[in-house]
Amino acid sequence: MMTSPFSIPAPARRIDPNRHSSLKPDGSPDDNDRTEIGPTPLAFAEWAELGLQAPDLLSMRGYRLQRICQQLVARDLAGILLFDPLNIRYATDTTNMQLWTTHNPARACFIAASGYVVLWDFHGCDHLSAHLPLVNELRSGASFFYFETGDRTEQHARRFAAQLDQLLREHAGSNRRLAVDRIEVAGLRALDKLAVQVINGQEVTELARVIKGPDEILAMRCAVASCEATIVEMRGTLRAGATENDVWAALHAGNIRRGGEWIETRILSSGPRTNPWYQESGPRVIGDGDLLSFDTDLIGVYGMCVDMSRSWICGDLEPTPEQKRLYRIAHEHISYNTGLVRPGMGFTELTRLGHRLPESCRAQRYGVMFHGVGLCDEYPCIRYPEDVDSYGYEGVLEPGMALCVEAYIGEVGGRDGIKLENQLLVTETGCEVLTRYPFEESFLRD
Repeated sequence: MMTSPFSIPAPARRIDPNRHSSLKPDGSPDDNDRTEIGPTPLAFAEWAELGLQAPDLLSMRGYRLQRICQQLVARDLAGILLFDPLNIRYATDTTNMQLWTTHNPARACFIAASGYVVLWDFHGCDHLSAHLPLVNELRSGASFFYFETGDRTEQHARRFAAQLDQLLREHAGSNRRLAVDRIEVAGLRALDKLAVQVINGQEVTELARVIKGPDEILAMRCAVASCEATIVEMRGTLRAGATENDVWAALHAGNIRRGGEWIETRILSSGPRTNPWYQESGPRVIGDGDLLSFDTDLIGVYGMCVDMSRSWICGDLEPTPEQKRLYRIAHEHISYNTGLVRPGMGFTELTRLGHRLPESCRAQRYGVMFHGVGLCDEYPCIRYPEDVDSYGYEGVLEPGMALCVEAYIGEVGGRDGIKLENQLLVTETGCEVLTRYPFEESFLRD
């Protein structure tokens, strides 16, 4: 393995693969004291009861790195530099303070088109990636943002850029085309001064991530199952006198208990707060007959996103005729649109053929008809007819893509809003609905 003045010695960071005589179902060491995070015994037990197979993590990691390298080679790029924690997770399967590093870019990863991987981790965190043989070299010193480096920011950015220059020369020869997903201004200017041609790396990572490999699909199935078990617990907390936060907290707790990681938003509301949408969970006390609508936006086991929405009624009450009407529109909308999903379908074709919302529900339509999903909400976004001229773009559905189909139904000035969403997998012949948590029969029956 190559070393440099910035390298951490290899012996300090490798774990002996023969140390563990037994493995968990996903191939990770069955070591109670291990550093690597992952599913808990509760999650494994629930999956076994459902007959679900855990992913092979070694295979999944290799597939992801290969996907990135394929995108780099296809674009004649020397490599890619990643700062986005989710892109680093995709490329290396390393995690370290994922939310904190979204706004404090202290970690970075370089991947050469040849597949050579260099990870810059936070100071003192070399042990966090010791179980990952795909990381060829570990360094520190990727921090050049003001909180960390103050008036020495440009100095640290130049130092980091010099390392990139060295890596490009060693692994790409004369090719100076470097994809970058995002970078602080000081870092970009430092690379410019070294005549590195910076290319937008978001296209590389989004298109690499869009087709899920077999083990990613297994991981997503497991994450969905854990999320739905958590939603059952969440539903048990919905009662008159509970607050929105009481119900939302159950989703957090159940996710963490099973080895999930975090929740990207806190979009849950009740009663008149369900209209308009996007109101965050708060202290409102829920009463019998109140509608409660939520969107999980949950990063679950293996870092896989589970993005589903449901609307419930508090108490053993029949929904009002208006609540039923809105619910049925939402249910028809996502059911019809699900039926359109198949390989070869174009993005704007889905827009054109999709279920048309009643005119009274269009002003407060959701932002997208469909969106991709993987480690988070991902490419593509497929728009409503009203938005396609401004934001729409072309593309084609392929097997292995995972999508969410959504609807928010609430009229301007109305009291109630319904949110429904399912997660789908594009198959060779159509699509499979991955999220199986039932819809509310009381809203759908006459």
